[in-house]
Amino acid sequence: MANWPDNKNKHWTPAQVRELKQLAGQNTPTRVIGLKTGRTPAAVQAKASDVGLSLKPTNQRPYGKAK
Repeated sequence: MANWPDNKNKHWTPAQVRELKQLAGQNTPTRVIGLKTGRTPAAVQAKASDVGLSLKPTNQRPYGKAK
């Protein structure tokens, strides 16, 4: 069985939402955001969707482009 975070089924606080927005703005991977906030990656993705936040990286080079 998977180990669930201690805050399973608990509401996100405004401070946690601010942290989510800050980490997403820094292009932090979803899994890392989950580890830092104590949430699962699925919970991070769901909350980002709820607040209208994109978790897609913005500064990656296109695939197949050698420098």
